Amino acid sequence: MRDYDEITSFLGEWGPFQKSIFILLSLSTIPNGYGAMSMVFLSDTPHHHCTLPYLNRTGSNRSQALPLEEVNGQLDYSRCTRYTRLNSTEAQFGNETEKCLDGWDYSTEQYISTITTEWNLVCGDAWKVPFSQSVFFMGVLTGSFVVGHLSDRFGRKLLLFLTMALQTTFTLILAVSGSWEMFVILYFIDGMGQSSNYITAFILGNEVLGESSRLAFSTLGMCVFYALGYAVLPLCAYFIRSWRMLLLVLTLPGFLYIPLWWFIPESPRWLLAQGRLKEAEDIVRAAAKKNGVTPPSVIFREEDSAKLMENNTDHPKRSYTYLDLVRTSKMRNITIINVITWFSVATSYFGLSLSTPNMSGDLYLNCLLSAVMELVACIGAWLLLKVASRRAIISSTLLIGGTVLLLIQMVPEKFSSFGVGLAMIGKLGVTAGFSVMYISAMELYPTVVRGIGLSVCCVSSRLGGISSPFLAFMGTHNKALPYIVMGLLTLAVGLLSLLLPETRGIALPEDLSQVQPLNCCCYRGEPAAEPEAFKEDQLPAEDRNVQMKE
Repeated sequence: MRDYDEITSFLGEWGPFQKSIFILLSLSTIPNGYGAMSMVFLSDTPHHHCTLPYLNRTGSNRSQALPLEEVNGQLDYSRCTRYTRLNSTEAQFGNETEKCLDGWDYSTEQYISTITTEWNLVCGDAWKVPFSQSVFFMGVLTGSFVVGHLSDRFGRKLLLFLTMALQTTFTLILAVSGSWEMFVILYFIDGMGQSSNYITAFILGNEVLGESSRLAFSTLGMCVFYALGYAVLPLCAYFIRSWRMLLLVLTLPGFLYIPLWWFIPESPRWLLAQGRLKEAEDIVRAAAKKNGVTPPSVIFREEDSAKLMENNTDHPKRSYTYLDLVRTSKMRNITIINVITWFSVATSYFGLSLSTPNMSGDLYLNCLLSAVMELVACIGAWLLLKVASRRAIISSTLLIGGTVLLLIQMVPEKFSSFGVGLAMIGKLGVTAGFSVMYISAMELYPTVVRGIGLSVCCVSSRLGGISSPFLAFMGTHNKALPYIVMGLLTLAVGLLSLLLPETRGIALPEDLSQVQPLNCCCYRGEPAAEPEAFKEDQLPAEDRNVQMKE
């Protein structure tokens, strides 16, 4: 029986059809870039203090009515307490303090409104801000669980556009939320659409594109356009200072993707796996026409579909489960290291992105620089993959990133811009390492458990994303503490990743017996026999279906 890539080789590798699929699917990830990080501006907390309705009436001033407190090493008016008045008609205050019984006054110097000012998410309710961000990542985690099963059942194209519609619709409704409770429920659903859209586009691209363009699509295509979407966010937020209007503007581009339904085809591989030969052949013939090549009279035969249907059956010879990831010592060691590494790196990655408001200098410029670092990291990782080993790239970038993050606490306040520069270098290292981790994990797990192995890694990263908002929240009380925690985490897993086996130039393992031992003195036995070496960009599409960060 013939392989799908062999059957469709007459299409060529980089014709007009492949270029259009590459660009259109990459474009679909732009909303994921600004959608995932929009809470940096939606929930930012401006300067505030207790409302003092009697201030002008009694002739008192803030220094008499508000106690002073230390915030990030500087004295400022208290944000959550005020002095108790001794007399209702005179400006006399005691030494005792009370809560902000009349609400808060917020500075409008930077924002017209945020969800924080809208629903007073400060002081005793300040925890609701990082919790709102964590709810989004909970939605991302939920979407990651269900998207694979739904795309296998209903098709890649249908699910792609359904999740894009889900993402656009609920973001639009999010802009008219009437309460914080309504906001977080809608934000959870929005997170489900965000992750499902990204993963489905990733799967569809890897199944439609040829072998030589899949690695470029997985790194340059998806990651770079995600970073471009991230860069759009501070540009929009700079001109739109109301959180509702900002959400509305960020939602509108989603309607521009409706015409893509007529330009993005269903995956022929999936159609063949469903026994729909004619539909698959029609798509391939249309692609041949677009590339200016003549297809054979018969492209697919019944046995080609039968082969794919057999590979996708629900009753394989042996059913592998999550327990197989820890059944043998080699597999267990790789799984444990990956789980720790993915959780820690995701915590640092999202923590750095969400900590932008805590950095010195202009918030909008810092956010734009963070997006630029993301772009540079994606391109740099793609170039490094061509010349360096996976383990060397992951370890070196994480070690550099972790070291730089730890140095931030040593930067004097008067050199705050230098501290921002170090944070950006740290973001560059973490993002580059994170990008390569996807490919390394895919190559470490054998075919029989590759899907569930990558699923465990992705779940670990989502758990890191859920915890990251609270890490960023710590920065409102101590700017150095989040960078110390992220630096230590990144440095530790940078060293831990040195234990992982190298996979560059090594054939993909097919079963558990071919799993490589750890790279340490405790596991220096004879390596498992390996099939002939493979080229890193010549992997089956189903083996490259891993989701990038969202």
